[in-house]
Amino acid sequence: MATKLFLLMILLSHVASSFSEWCHPQDKMALLQIKKELNNPTILSSWKPNTDCCKMNWYGVTCFHSNNRVRDLIISNDNKLTAKFPLSIDNLPYLESLFFDHLPNLTGPIPIEPISKLLKLRTLTISSTGMSGPIPNFPAQMKHLYNLDLSSNYFSGTLPYSLYKLPKLGSIFFYNNSLTGSIPPSYGYFNNKNLPSLLLSHNQLSGKLPISLARLNTTVIELSHNKFEGDASMLFGSNKATREIYLSQNLFTFDLGKVELSKTMTTLDVSHNQIYGKLPVGIENILSLNVSYNNLCGKIPKGGNMHLFGVNSFFHNKCLCGSPLSNCK
Repeated sequence: MATKLFLLMILLSHVASSFSEWCHPQDKMALLQIKKELNNPTILSSWKPNTDCCKMNWYGVTCFHSNNRVRDLIISNDNKLTAKFPLSIDNLPYLESLFFDHLPNLTGPIPIEPISKLLKLRTLTISSTGMSGPIPNFPAQMKHLYNLDLSSNYFSGTLPYSLYKLPKLGSIFFYNNSLTGSIPPSYGYFNNKNLPSLLLSHNQLSGKLPISLARLNTTVIELSHNKFEGDASMLFGSNKATREIYLSQNLFTFDLGKVELSKTMTTLDVSHNQIYGKLPVGIENILSLNVSYNNLCGKIPKGGNMHLFGVNSFFHNKCLCGSPLSNCK
């Protein structure tokens, strides 16, 4: 009798544990397959079949309380993880955030087919990895995607043309790659309600900026350390919500004195170009400024925040004068 009671208690404990497990069976199976595809790295040693993936026990995994589905997957800072991008990622249909960061031995191209099936995805970060190849055109069906961070990898080729079709896209971080070619005219047609940030610095992009960028109302635009040329004045505008513009280390040539700064502008770096003209009206309201190594002329205004800037913000221009440079004649 005692033996039967003992066995019954064991059975009931197993039943209770199965009912108390949060992790959805499909998601748990998918995560274990992803672990296998990543070659069972030590960083994922907490992913064990006999434990619950949704009770904060599994590294990098968080779940929705409402339906016990995996919401976020974050794997980062592992020099020993050596693998390709896991194709089984598409078996996590409720995933909202996918974050692969500082994984230098994660290699290969972006597998767009499985990623494009993550229809609830809001944030995709593949940063500081060994991944390479072209950046694909993410399909419009990924209508919730807001943050796309593919920075500091080895991606090459041209910028994907159809990103503007993603209705909620608000952050585009492609800096520190090996991208070539020009900015597509379609980039002037992002949804301006999102105030998108466009960070493309430290690539090998070139050519003239499309006139359509005049339509773009960005928070931050970062084009420095490329090979762009010609006019960039369309990026400015008094009615825009732009806070920061970085254009340094290019071949831009336009009259800076004719641009209108946004009322929200805090940072302007146009150094190391071939920009000419005077300093624009309202520049004294900026908090961070660098116009050095250009062909600017005229008197540096006083007042506002101009006392914050030293010689390095203005030197190596054609004929700028006034404090902190030499007096105007």
